Amino acid sequence: MAIVKLSSASGPTTTPLLDETISTNLARTVAVQGDRDALISVAQGLRYSYREFAAAVDEVATGLMAMGAQVGDRVGIWSPNCAEWVLVQYATARIGAILVTINPAYRVAELEYVLNQSGISVLVAAESSSLSDYRGMIEQAWDRVPTCQAVYLQTPDWEELLAGGETISADQLEERSTGLCPDDPINIQYTSGTTGFPKGATLSHRNILNNGFFVGEACDYTPVDRVCIPVPLYHCFGMVLGNLACTTHGAAMVIPAAGFNAAATLRACEQERCTSLYGVPTMFIAELGEPDLDDYDLSSLRTGIMAGSPCPVEVMKQVVDRMNMGEVTIAYGMTETSPVSTQTSAYESLDKRVSTVGRAHPHVEIRVADPETGVTVPRGQAGEFMTRGYSVMLGYWDDDIHTAEAIDDQGWMHTGDLAVMDDDGYINIVGRIKDMIVRGGENVYPREIEEFLYRHPDVMEVQVIGVPDDRNGEEVMAWIQVQDGAELDADDVKAFCRGQIAHYKIPRYVKLTDEFPMTITGKIQKYLMRETSIKELGLDDSARRQHA
Repeated sequence: MAIVKLSSASGPTTTPLLDETISTNLARTVAVQGDRDALISVAQGLRYSYREFAAAVDEVATGLMAMGAQVGDRVGIWSPNCAEWVLVQYATARIGAILVTINPAYRVAELEYVLNQSGISVLVAAESSSLSDYRGMIEQAWDRVPTCQAVYLQTPDWEELLAGGETISADQLEERSTGLCPDDPINIQYTSGTTGFPKGATLSHRNILNNGFFVGEACDYTPVDRVCIPVPLYHCFGMVLGNLACTTHGAAMVIPAAGFNAAATLRACEQERCTSLYGVPTMFIAELGEPDLDDYDLSSLRTGIMAGSPCPVEVMKQVVDRMNMGEVTIAYGMTETSPVSTQTSAYESLDKRVSTVGRAHPHVEIRVADPETGVTVPRGQAGEFMTRGYSVMLGYWDDDIHTAEAIDDQGWMHTGDLAVMDDDGYINIVGRIKDMIVRGGENVYPREIEEFLYRHPDVMEVQVIGVPDDRNGEEVMAWIQVQDGAELDADDVKAFCRGQIAHYKIPRYVKLTDEFPMTITGKIQKYLMRETSIKELGLDDSARRQHA
């Protein structure tokens, strides 16, 4: 009788976890790599060596102490990417304040919610950006939030904060810093809140310092690496996979611009001789679509990370072939797990790197379980991806109920993602439990259809959703963005599918679109696609009957 191999695995433990605070770790890097570049903000024309970076961090840290920031106090940061954002990140870690990272796309109601829910006492914010009047929104919210001091970046406010730190001695700063513990909470990141209010995932030094370190290990970072970080810093992708992966290895952080711009990103890679480039798939698609892509000198690139949402195989192959990123890796995780749980290695076969999200990260346990029973499923069978280990958050801030729903009594984080583990322990994410389409009793995974449609030469980007249907329960719908100059219609798409995939997977509906609704981090918002499609297709009655 054949032995059934279950979908569970553990990452390697050869390299020990870092048992220190972010501040202690940075000090060790500075002692060895003091003269190397630490942070370059290209758009601002700012450049710091590691020694200069540490001094600037201390200046912000003492300034916050002078404002009254205590261990455990919440300090908010609400700004597009800039050098000061990074300084605040490391300064709060230095003094034990909890950094609350606020989505730059938030508006007044969302800002009010975060300020009230987390109890922020100091808010560091940009005055404005091309898309947002931060000062105006803060002033609108001010009467409806707890007592909070605001400091505006790149204004006299910021200079006053720095000057105020002169009243705090180096000994006082060091005493504060050495009294901190690796398990102390250090960061609150609010989840996207696609349903209900956002929840504040609370993360410790140990959580994010180690996750950044092991991400850097998977990318084989050394002090000669220079990492281009166009992803938002407020998200784990930017501040953990980006900043902390760099500072734990003495590599350089390169910020190309305040917000994502494909041309600015490519220029930064060329100008700063970046060896690594980060992005969500939509960012890489935009870079590949730049008409003068081949004119940029990207010969210095070797690796990078594509993450944040499912990574199309064809896009991954083009990144390798056209952008010189032969060692690019895929990372998978969620904010609540610091964030990475699995990652491909720079040395694995291209096939594994383009078709999976890798294997369990060091010191992390993973398993795939039946969503209903919680029983671990055999390898090759779909189920809910779960993870356990040092990277699991401390909990949702001031929210025991949702914490208990997310983390079970055995410490497993329930991700809500559908995954399949192969015989070698590699994970393939096939969709969200809530995104799975059930058509006429058949389970249909949108990711599978998306990957197939990416093979069509005229398809630039595709997203598949389910829409209500009276007969089959749900029908498959594809939203497609075509390549520039290409012509494609619904009949072409269906003809491409016939005989290649099962009939029930062929999209009944096809919508050609110029853009997809998405969050600032580049995640496609499928629930908004579904709402739009229901209205456009006249399926409101079917939708109501589904929920009756």
